[in-house]
Amino acid sequence: MLGIFSDFASWFTYTILELSPETKLGDAVHFFIEDVSKIFVLLLFMIYVIALMRASLNVETVRDYLARKHRGVGYLMGSSFGAITPFCSCSSIPIFLGFTSAGIPVGITMAFLITSPLINEVAVLLLMSLLGWKFTVLYVVIGMAVGILGGLFLDAIKAERWLQSFAAKALERGQSQTQEPSNSVLKPKKLSIKERHQFAKTESFEIFGRVWKWVIVGVGLGAALHGFVPDGWIQEHLGDGQWWSVPAAVLLGIPLYSNATGVIPVMESLIVNGLPIGTTLAFCMSTVAASFPEFILLKQVMQWKLLATLFALLLVAFTLVGWLFNFFTPFL
Repeated sequence: MLGIFSDFASWFTYTILELSPETKLGDAVHFFIEDVSKIFVLLLFMIYVIALMRASLNVETVRDYLARKHRGVGYLMGSSFGAITPFCSCSSIPIFLGFTSAGIPVGITMAFLITSPLINEVAVLLLMSLLGWKFTVLYVVIGMAVGILGGLFLDAIKAERWLQSFAAKALERGQSQTQEPSNSVLKPKKLSIKERHQFAKTESFEIFGRVWKWVIVGVGLGAALHGFVPDGWIQEHLGDGQWWSVPAAVLLGIPLYSNATGVIPVMESLIVNGLPIGTTLAFCMSTVAASFPEFILLKQVMQWKLLATLFALLLVAFTLVGWLFNFFTPFL
């Protein structure tokens, strides 16, 4: 089925545009058209299907449920909730404040905040279509592990003391409220089939409108790397798995900004051009979850000490992930 997109790209590139498949430009344009058409169709169709299943998801109910769960279960659920909700690092901050106000421990909230930009249904669909299910499963497992272990560590060092004053007060107020018995637990409204369809349609267009530009940028960069970077250049400079290539890739990703949707085509192109999977994964995770724009936004709710701790934690985690993947890839 996916061969349809390759056939369409070949027809458009070599017949309509009359580019030669032997040229770098023809190769890059073919890559761009094939990936853009494939991603757009997947976005419009699959997000609608997934949104139908998410139509009854009530964020407030999940938030209140997490506030009452055991801490260990909370880490897993916070990370899982981050993985299945389509929030980028920017839109996750209001949810972060909502979790804090509900009295949810900072570690559980941070597990959500770290995982949310790294994993979402769009990223999973794209990874599945571009790189296969094995790499997709590994990416999801690693992304959730980073969120869970990050939340566990931040709770262990009592990171709540480094929240901005208004966020710390909201956390204290929320924790005192969750300790009080309550008989007025609101149940989420059950939606009709028509309402689910309307929700799914609105969600599909909203998400598509939010990410299509990132798809164009990401695929464009991927096409440029695929078509114009000399064969063997990446393999020669970063592809031998040198220990320093992973932290270098992590640092290189910090000034950049993308979401998981836009960075995946770049990931595919880097791997095709010879960059080891671990180094590629470390670069892409850094770009998505440790960029300067995200940390500027997080300054609204965190003091500098917590920001610096989170920043260092992510850099160390992504570097370790890169080294582990590079070590185990030959055995996978």
